[in-house]
Formats: sequence, structure tokens, C-alpha cells
Amino acid sequence: MMKIAVFAGSFDPFTLAHLDLVNRSLSLFDKVVIGIGVNSAKQGLMSYQEREDVISAIFAAEDRVEVQQFKGLTVQFCDQVRSTYLLRGLRNTNDFEFENAIAQNNLIMAPHVETFFLMAKSGLAHISSTIVRDIFQHGGDISNLVPADVSAFLYRND
Repeated sequence: MMKIAVFAGSFDPFTLAHLDLVNRSLSLFDKVVIGIGVNSAKQGLMSYQEREDVISAIFAAEDRVEVQQFKGLTVQFCDQVRSTYLLRGLRNTNDFEFENAIAQNNLIMAPHVETFFLMAKSGLAHISSTIVRDIFQHGGDISNLVPADVSAFLYRND
């Protein structure tokens, strides 16, 4: 049976920290599905389709990574893509507290889906999509925080 992990988030934008987690997780799982959670009430920096396109371009040479949009609960998306693993990144203790509460509730709703936590790699723990958006929207340089494909897309469409 294939070990498929879902890495879910808004990815607005996809950062070097996200890229690192996906790349490191490929040694643990046969396939990683990057699930872009759609929340129509939120106005993002990038459209959902733009996020999907850019992230797909980043992993174009890696056939074990798939990118999809989804609505609803992450554990329901796991069932849709036949995943029994959720991948989550942790930067600090605040992330742990938040992610642990979600993981515990997910286990109640879907006991067959196990959450795996990976610690952020040294030098990447300070990166969050929220901070990247703020820097970008105020004219700062984000090239050392996001993959080149993301940076090129954002600066081209700025």
C-alpha cells in the first residue's frame, strides 16, 4: 500500500520553508499531495489557481508530488486522495500547541489519518506566508523567503 501524505495549507504564498518540508517528507512517504485549502471568504495575495499553477511548476520534475485545491475538512480531503497521513510543519512552541489541538480533533473525526510533524529546518523557522505577504505588500525583497518561481510570479504581476 502506498504511503500518501497530505500537506495542506493556504500557501499564499508557498515559501522556502514549505518547499523544505515537502522535499524532506519525500524520504518518508511514497507521494505527497499538496492540498490548497479554498476559503472563499478570504482574499489572498494570489488566486487559488495561481497558487496551484506556481506550486505545480516548482515540483514539475518530481512525479511524487501532486498539487490540488480542496474545500472542506482536511481529513475529508485525505479520504478523497486515499491518504492516511497528514504532514504538518512546526516552527515553534506556538505552532505545536495549535497543530496538536487540530491533530487531536482530526484523530477523533478520522482515526485512520495519522499526523506527522516535521520541525522547521534551522534558518527557515522564521518564514511564514503572513510575513512574506506583509514584506511583499510593503515593497520589501522576498527573494530569500520563497522559491524562485513564486518570486518571479509575484514580481511579474506586481
